[in-house]
Amino acid sequence: MARIRVLPPEVARKIAAGEVIERPASVVKELVENSLDAASHYVWVDLWDGGKRRIVVTDDGEGMGPEDAKLALLRHATSKISAEEDLFAIKTLGFRGEALAAISAVSHLTLTTKTKGGPGTRVLAEGGEIKELFQVGAPQGTRVEVQDLFFNLPARKKFLKGVQTELAHCMEVVMRMALAYPEVGLYLKHNGRPLLRLPPVKDLR
Repeated sequence: MARIRVLPPEVARKIAAGEVIERPASVVKELVENSLDAASHYVWVDLWDGGKRRIVVTDDGEGMGPEDAKLALLRHATSKISAEEDLFAIKTLGFRGEALAAISAVSHLTLTTKTKGGPGTRVLAEGGEIKELFQVGAPQGTRVEVQDLFFNLPARKKFLKGVQTELAHCMEVVMRMALAYPEVGLYLKHNGRPLLRLPPVKDLR
């Protein structure tokens, strides 16, 4: 009897997600990178309990149409690469097409997005499965809400550190992004309290 077997898709999704998403700071990093790729001028990060309970990243970027919003939650779905040669000319951050798929595989995820002049779209996903997709009123840009990180991976959730430790990792991510992209305003709140206000500036100094 063969000892090697192909893993069920839902198990493979969780394993792949665990390789990309290690802690709340991983979610913040991936979502902020997506916002920067979307030519955002401002990005707002809201955390609850160090991001373990809830993470919301909102931007004023280009947004997505309904079809793109649905595809964005699929693995290896990306607007950054279309051919093999593109791998040698990458100029964006979220080129793998893994971020939203990986995050949604281990959380309850709500994606709300709208392009300029287009309809607003909301996608509800849980454990990597799209549950609902419908039109909503929304400003231009994208808002991603992530709740109950690792709700379906209790072993991974158990290894998360305390609230202050996880919050410190998230703050470091935001500060590093601000240094790399000084022209973009980055703001961080924790449990409703402002912690970082990093407005856009003309140069690094």
